[in-house]
Amino acid sequence: MSISFKAQHLKRYKDIALLFLKYGNADMVHQFGLRGALADEDVPAAGGKNPPEELANDLEAMGPTFVKLGQILSSRADLLPDPYLKALSRLQDKVKPFPYADVEQIVTDELGVRMSKAFQEFDQEPLAAASLGQVHRARLRDGRPVVVKIQRPGIRKQIAEDLEVLEEIVTFFHKHTRMGRRYQFVNIFEEFQKTLISELDYLREAANLQVIGGNLQEFNKIIVPQPVADYTTRAVLTMDFISGKKITSITALERMELDGAPLADALFQAYLKQVLVDGIFHADPHPGNIFLTEDRRIALLDLGMVGRTTPEMQEKLIKVLIAISEGKGEEAVALVTQMSQTTEYFDEGQFRRKIATLVAEQQNNTLHQIDVGRILLEVGKAAGQSGLYVPVELTMLGKTLLQLDEIGRALDKNFNPNAAVQRHVSDLLNRKLKNDATSGRMYASLLEMKDFVGGLPNRINKVLDAVGNSELQVKVKTTDAHLLIEGFQKVANRITTGLILAALIIGAALLMQVPTSFQIFGYPGLAILCFVAAAGGGFWLVFSIVLTDQKTKRKARRDNERS
Repeated sequence: MSISFKAQHLKRYKDIALLFLKYGNADMVHQFGLRGALADEDVPAAGGKNPPEELANDLEAMGPTFVKLGQILSSRADLLPDPYLKALSRLQDKVKPFPYADVEQIVTDELGVRMSKAFQEFDQEPLAAASLGQVHRARLRDGRPVVVKIQRPGIRKQIAEDLEVLEEIVTFFHKHTRMGRRYQFVNIFEEFQKTLISELDYLREAANLQVIGGNLQEFNKIIVPQPVADYTTRAVLTMDFISGKKITSITALERMELDGAPLADALFQAYLKQVLVDGIFHADPHPGNIFLTEDRRIALLDLGMVGRTTPEMQEKLIKVLIAISEGKGEEAVALVTQMSQTTEYFDEGQFRRKIATLVAEQQNNTLHQIDVGRILLEVGKAAGQSGLYVPVELTMLGKTLLQLDEIGRALDKNFNPNAAVQRHVSDLLNRKLKNDATSGRMYASLLEMKDFVGGLPNRINKVLDAVGNSELQVKVKTTDAHLLIEGFQKVANRITTGLILAALIIGAALLMQVPTSFQIFGYPGLAILCFVAAAGGGFWLVFSIVLTDQKTKRKARRDNERS
């Protein structure tokens, strides 16, 4: 079976087929049904391996959709080898700017007023031009300096057509190839499509600026430009002008005069907070989007691409970071498996061995040598090879940590991002626990406790009735019958002790109503003695349970070590 080609998309089919021929092989083109898009003269002669840098150049030449696709793929260590990941991570969508006449027309149409009415000044030469839009420096009528981001004309139609082509190809991969199902291309495409459509809406980017700017207000060394609401639409974004330079453009002399360590640490902490506490984070922190301002602060720019993490995902990511940094391979495997989506090809044994080996190798390294970001990407790669689809948040966190490593070292050559992870994760976990302890959640917990306590007598009565009527059935499949009998004896002993303690409490409550000359602290003495006995017995029961459980865990650990 092959793809049913649409006439209006033939050029895109051809471009994609040539891309597969250049970086894959001819068999892939035939397998995926793309041979029909090529004429015989289009097929290149067989040659040597093409360098990864050429892939970035080819995607850039194919337009904005494929530039963004390359940026997304740069975080998918489960799909591409390391050289390609590095090449794509440096992918920049710099293109030729579109004419100022189009800029003026778009701004006038979107804002509903002439340029001269909206702006006191407006530079005709753009500060930067990208595939989705370009940025111009301007000044509002009140003298406030701003930058105006204008969406490229016709870009929505072009991206919509590209996404239609990619969706058809990805769906074909999923239905007809083992690789498509194994690596969950459909899920990757859905994430990519959602991200790209969000970037086309500048109102969303303005909201991202406001939310992330508010979340990072506590960091006085971090600044996020804020939008000007009255001058912002879906295709035009006006925001504060921030004077500065790219972090990677700092000279050696400037670095000597700069106290870079606190800046690097604050930047790292701010990103961990975004991912692990706030639930919304700047998903594209490459060096071009991080500026050093003239007043020696860090500015976060271009928040069109953001990621989101649910509270449950945040907790799991924190646990994974802690497990990896402490060298707990088995725990890391369990956590990653729990938070991921399995496929029919999932080989749990293979995945467990790879992660255990990966984490064990790090135990012999010093803290400075451990690279948490790289390990997270390797976890994603091992998962893909084992048929496990890890959530995009995990690989995105790994990519972010790697990018922050480069930025941190540009600020301070001795910056250690892995020490920063261990230094800040515990603090962020405490803050998350405080955030979770809201009054609404406490009331919900109290209501659940009320339902549990209210229904407990009925449940106990049912269990006791079943026991009394010989109707209690326990179905167990075990090879160690004596261990099962010992377990039941322990349970029976604890239940009996609990019933005796409950009887002492009830008896003491009844005796409180009986006047007697023997008193303790002004209360009937026998009743007080029963209460004291019940309390002592309760403490002893809890202590014995905890002690027994600890002994059992230690014994199981010793048995595992022997095996």
